[in-house]
Amino acid sequence: MMPQSPSQEVSPAVRLASAKLATSLFTASFGSRPGVVTSAPGRIILIGEPTDHNGGPILTIAVERRTAVAAGLAAHWTCISTLDNQVHELDLGEPASGHWSACLEGVIRQLRVIGAAPPGAIVAVAGGVSAHTNPAYSGSLAVAAAKALSLLAGRRLSPVELLDVGFRAEPQLIGVLGRRVDLTIATHGQRGMAFLLERTTGGVRALPFPGRLWIMQTDVSRDPSDGSLGLRLRQFEEALAYCRKWRPGLAHLAQLSLPDLEELQRGLPPPLVPPVRYVVAEAGRARMAAGALAAGDLSRFGLLLVEGHESLKQDYDWPSAEADLLVGSAVAHGAYGARLTTSGPEEAVIMLAPPESEARILAQVSQDFQDRFGRVLQIWSTRAAAGVRRETVKGER
Repeated sequence: MMPQSPSQEVSPAVRLASAKLATSLFTASFGSRPGVVTSAPGRIILIGEPTDHNGGPILTIAVERRTAVAAGLAAHWTCISTLDNQVHELDLGEPASGHWSACLEGVIRQLRVIGAAPPGAIVAVAGGVSAHTNPAYSGSLAVAAAKALSLLAGRRLSPVELLDVGFRAEPQLIGVLGRRVDLTIATHGQRGMAFLLERTTGGVRALPFPGRLWIMQTDVSRDPSDGSLGLRLRQFEEALAYCRKWRPGLAHLAQLSLPDLEELQRGLPPPLVPPVRYVVAEAGRARMAAGALAAGDLSRFGLLLVEGHESLKQDYDWPSAEADLLVGSAVAHGAYGARLTTSGPEEAVIMLAPPESEARILAQVSQDFQDRFGRVLQIWSTRAAAGVRRETVKGER
């Protein structure tokens, strides 16, 4: 699938695709028009994952793919989603664990706590958010649902209030890696802006992100049950315990510097050196990349993308042959840079290139991929997008 013209702005019809779909699903399922339609974006990590659970920063953008919620007042709670196209009656007494509606039920409970829930509602959900943009899916759903239902109740919650509702909506996800990142971007995203999120301080820094980010799907999936993530987390915990012997009071691995690592690795068990080296280097890369964006230096930013990819390969043994080829081909053909993005179970490579060269580079990379693997490369693109918003859809009451 060849990408759209790099110079083409996303049309209002494309931007509203999920909102229109949610509205159509609502009307077809419930026989009326929604009272309100909202949407919230997914996100892509540019640099910094998976350092956030080690106290490191994350550089990320909201994407144009969105989850939309169409809702109308009712005396009961009923919902439907394009995920299964089945109408569900919500039971607010017992969470529907493992089902997408559990997120919606959690949002309703939290809105009730703050007096911002309607007495009942019928809800339709549609989304363009995928595993590459928001692996939990529920982050953008929670924020869009919180905004839609609170508006039905006559309340206008702030982005911070919407984030808090989303965070508390699913207690079982509070500890999930990246959960707060998903919600922060869903609520605070801005067009044309990337965000550096500092986990230890809670700081959020907005940075200009010009141009279009290209996402190339490798069609390679990682098995979330293969134990690799659990192994890494155990290694991080063991490494932190070792480091605290050397530096008592150390809260997170990302607080270490590269000179610290040079001294520490002489005492660390060899299997712990690569993951710690990755965390320390990636934390520094995320901040340097933020500085490059602030200075408008896309060439420097691109080099940091490639450095991050090479670090994943060296210290994480992560990228597939497909991802490696895509990064190498993109750089060889003139991209600023490219790297594996680790969001979701399916691998994808992100690429930033000079606008005037995007079409040529993508065509050459696609050909290289097909020549090597015999598959057509799937590509999509996004600009840095806005956060949660109310949508205006023709026919909405």
